[in-house]
Amino acid sequence: MPAPVRHALLLHGAGGGGWEWNLWRGVLVASGIEVATPDLQPAAGGLEVTTFDDYVAQARTALRVLPRPRAAIGASLGGLLAMACAGEADALVLVNPLPPRPWSASLPSKEWPDVVCWRGDARLATTRRALSDADDATALFAFRHWRDESGAVLRAAQAGIDVAKPSCPVLFVVSTRDEDVPPALTRALARDWDAELLQVASPSHAGPLLGRGAPVLAAQVAGWLSAR
Repeated sequence: MPAPVRHALLLHGAGGGGWEWNLWRGVLVASGIEVATPDLQPAAGGLEVTTFDDYVAQARTALRVLPRPRAAIGASLGGLLAMACAGEADALVLVNPLPPRPWSASLPSKEWPDVVCWRGDARLATTRRALSDADDATALFAFRHWRDESGAVLRAAQAGIDVAKPSCPVLFVVSTRDEDVPPALTRALARDWDAELLQVASPSHAGPLLGRGAPVLAAQVAGWLSAR
C-alpha cells in the first residue's frame, strides 16, 4: 500500500494569498500533514507583465521541494495551477477550481484590465456578501488582505489552459452555489476525469476556505489524503 500523503502545497486564488488557508492549516498539520502556503509573487516587471506561466513556475518549484508523497491543493485559480503541476504531485485536491480547456469556455464571460485593483477597490460590504458563510472576523480579515491581481493571468485562464488528465488521485470540492465557477461545470469535469467529488454546503466560491465549515472540510480532506 502506498504511503499516506504527509506534505501538501496549498495554492491560493486570484487576489488572495496564503492567508486564505488559515482555517485549513492547523487542521492539516494536526492530522500529520505538513503544509506550505506561499503567496504567489508578481514578475519582476510587476503585475502588468505577470503571466500564468510565471505562477506555474512558482507553484512547480514550491511543490518539488516538498518530500514525497505530496499533494497539491488549490482553490479557484490555485486549482488550475495545481492541475498544471499535477505531474509533480501524488494527489490533487481542487476546491472550486477554474477549469482547463475545453470546460473554460463555459465560464461566465468577464473583461479583465491589465491590473485588477481588488486591493484598492475592496469594500467590506462586498466582501461580506461574497463570504456569506464566514464569520465577521474572517470577513474583516479578508477585506484587509485582498490584493491586486494580474489581468493577463485571468485572461489566460478565461481563454483556456490545456492540461492533461492527471494520473494521480484527484478530489474535487464543490460548493452548492458559486457565481464564479458554476458547480455543474466542476461536477462535469470531475466525471470526465473519473475523480472523486465532495459537495459542501457552502453558498459561495471562497466559502470552503473561509466559511464556518472550513475546519470540518479540511479534516475531511485530510482523511482523504491519508487514505491515498
